[in-house]
Amino acid sequence: MGTSRAGTVTCDRCGRGNRVPAAAAGTPRCGNCQAPLAWITEAGDADFAEVAEQARPYVLVDLWATWCGPCRMVSPALEEVARQLAGRVKLVKVDIDRSPRLAQRFQVQAVPTLLLLDKGEVISRKTGAAPASALKQWVEESLSVRR
Repeated sequence: MGTSRAGTVTCDRCGRGNRVPAAAAGTPRCGNCQAPLAWITEAGDADFAEVAEQARPYVLVDLWATWCGPCRMVSPALEEVARQLAGRVKLVKVDIDRSPRLAQRFQVQAVPTLLLLDKGEVISRKTGAAPASALKQWVEESLSVRR
Protein backbone atom coordinates (compact mmCIF):
# COMPACT_ATOMS: atom_id res chain seq x y z
CA MET A 1 0.00 0.00 0.00
CA GLY A 2 1.67 3.24 -1.11
CA THR A 3 0.90 6.57 0.38
CA SER A 4 0.33 9.42 -2.05
CA ARG A 5 0.64 12.21 0.49
CA ALA A 6 3.61 14.43 -0.21
CA GLY A 7 4.73 17.78 1.08
CA THR A 8 7.02 20.42 -0.30
CA VAL A 9 10.24 21.19 1.55
CA THR A 10 12.57 24.07 0.78
CA CYS A 11 16.23 23.09 0.85
CA ASP A 12 18.10 24.97 3.58
CA ARG A 13 21.28 24.92 1.47
CA CYS A 14 20.13 26.09 -1.99
CA GLY A 15 16.55 27.30 -1.40
CA ARG A 16 14.97 25.02 -4.00
CA GLY A 17 11.56 23.44 -3.36
CA ASN A 18 11.37 19.63 -3.29
CA ARG A 19 8.46 17.20 -3.07
CA VAL A 20 8.92 14.83 -0.14
CA PRO A 21 6.57 11.84 0.21
CA ALA A 22 5.17 10.74 3.55
CA ALA A 23 6.81 7.33 3.11
CA ALA A 24 9.73 6.27 0.93
CA ALA A 25 12.87 4.17 0.99
CA GLY A 26 15.98 5.99 2.21
CA THR A 27 16.01 9.64 3.18
CA PRO A 28 15.01 12.65 1.07
CA ARG A 29 17.68 14.75 -0.60
CA CYS A 30 17.46 17.96 -2.57
CA GLY A 31 17.08 17.30 -6.29
CA ASN A 32 19.30 20.30 -7.02
CA CYS A 33 22.24 20.16 -4.55
CA GLN A 34 21.74 16.70 -2.95
CA ALA A 35 21.70 18.12 0.62
CA PRO A 36 19.62 16.11 3.11
CA LEU A 37 16.11 17.53 3.52
CA ALA A 38 14.01 17.83 6.64
CA TRP A 39 11.43 15.04 6.58
CA ILE A 40 8.28 16.21 8.32
CA THR A 41 4.96 14.47 7.79
CA GLU A 42 1.78 13.27 9.47
CA ALA A 43 0.47 9.78 10.13
CA GLY A 44 -2.52 8.14 11.71
CA ASP A 45 -3.88 4.77 12.72
CA ALA A 46 -4.19 3.60 9.10
CA ASP A 47 -0.72 4.52 7.79
CA PHE A 48 1.57 4.74 10.83
CA ALA A 49 3.30 1.42 10.06
CA GLU A 50 4.16 2.55 6.53
CA VAL A 51 5.10 6.13 7.40
CA ALA A 52 6.91 5.65 10.73
CA GLU A 53 7.76 2.05 11.52
CA GLN A 54 9.26 1.23 8.13
CA ALA A 55 11.28 4.45 7.87
CA ARG A 56 15.02 4.10 7.60
CA PRO A 57 16.19 7.06 9.63
CA TYR A 58 15.23 7.34 13.25
CA VAL A 59 11.69 8.63 13.68
CA LEU A 60 10.72 11.37 16.10
CA VAL A 61 6.99 10.95 16.80
CA ASP A 62 4.99 13.92 18.09
CA LEU A 63 1.76 12.66 19.69
CA TRP A 64 -0.30 15.83 20.03
CA ALA A 65 -3.85 17.22 20.12
CA THR A 66 -5.40 20.32 18.57
CA TRP A 67 -6.77 21.50 21.94
CA CYS A 68 -3.32 21.32 23.61
CA GLY A 69 -1.51 24.66 24.04
CA PRO A 70 1.92 23.15 24.80
CA CYS A 71 1.55 20.99 21.68
CA ARG A 72 1.16 24.09 19.52
CA MET A 73 4.16 25.67 21.26
CA VAL A 74 6.47 22.68 20.76
CA SER A 75 5.57 22.06 17.11
CA PRO A 76 7.87 24.76 15.64
CA ALA A 77 10.71 23.58 17.91
CA LEU A 78 10.29 20.01 16.66
CA GLU A 79 10.31 21.21 13.06
CA GLU A 80 13.54 23.11 13.77
CA VAL A 81 15.10 19.95 15.23
CA ALA A 82 13.99 18.01 12.13
CA ARG A 83 15.71 20.60 9.93
CA GLN A 84 18.87 20.56 12.04
CA LEU A 85 19.00 16.75 11.99
CA ALA A 86 17.93 16.36 8.34
CA GLY A 87 18.98 12.98 7.02
CA ARG A 88 19.17 11.50 10.52
CA VAL A 89 15.62 11.98 11.86
CA LYS A 90 12.14 11.94 10.36
CA LEU A 91 9.45 13.89 12.24
CA VAL A 92 6.02 12.22 12.22
CA LYS A 93 3.11 14.09 13.78
CA VAL A 94 0.14 12.10 15.11
CA ASP A 95 -3.09 13.78 16.23
CA ILE A 96 -4.20 11.50 19.08
CA ASP A 97 -7.86 12.52 18.76
CA ARG A 98 -7.89 11.23 15.17
CA SER A 99 -5.68 8.22 15.98
CA PRO A 100 -7.00 6.68 19.20
CA ARG A 101 -5.39 3.28 18.54
CA LEU A 102 -1.92 4.86 18.42
CA ALA A 103 -2.65 6.87 21.57
CA GLN A 104 -3.64 3.64 23.31
CA ARG A 105 -0.73 1.63 21.88
CA PHE A 106 1.83 4.17 23.12
CA GLN A 107 -0.05 4.68 26.41
CA VAL A 108 -0.37 8.43 25.98
CA GLN A 109 -1.45 9.98 29.26
CA ALA A 110 -0.33 13.55 28.56
CA VAL A 111 0.40 15.56 25.45
CA PRO A 112 2.65 16.32 23.86
CA THR A 113 4.28 12.92 24.14
CA LEU A 114 7.43 12.52 22.08
CA LEU A 115 8.86 9.18 21.05
CA LEU A 116 12.07 8.31 19.29
CA LEU A 117 11.73 5.14 17.21
CA ASP A 118 14.31 2.87 15.61
CA LYS A 119 12.57 0.58 13.07
CA GLY A 120 9.34 0.87 15.04
CA GLU A 121 10.91 0.22 18.46
CA VAL A 122 10.62 2.99 21.07
CA ILE A 123 14.15 3.87 22.17
CA SER A 124 13.32 7.04 24.08
CA ARG A 125 10.24 8.86 25.38
CA LYS A 126 9.64 12.41 26.60
CA THR A 127 6.48 14.16 27.75
CA GLY A 128 5.89 17.90 27.66
CA ALA A 129 7.08 20.88 25.69
CA ALA A 130 10.68 22.06 25.61
CA PRO A 131 12.75 24.50 23.54
CA ALA A 132 14.43 23.30 20.34
CA SER A 133 17.88 23.19 21.95
CA ALA A 134 16.68 20.85 24.71
CA LEU A 135 14.77 18.66 22.25
CA LYS A 136 17.79 18.40 19.96
CA GLN A 137 19.98 17.45 22.92
CA TRP A 138 17.47 14.77 23.98
CA VAL A 139 17.39 13.30 20.46
CA GLU A 140 21.17 13.37 20.04
CA GLU A 141 21.77 11.79 23.46
CA SER A 142 19.21 9.08 22.68
CA LEU A 143 20.84 8.38 19.33
CA SER A 144 24.36 8.29 20.77
CA VAL A 145 23.31 5.45 23.08
CA ARG A 146 22.16 3.44 20.00
CA ARG A 147 25.50 3.59 18.17
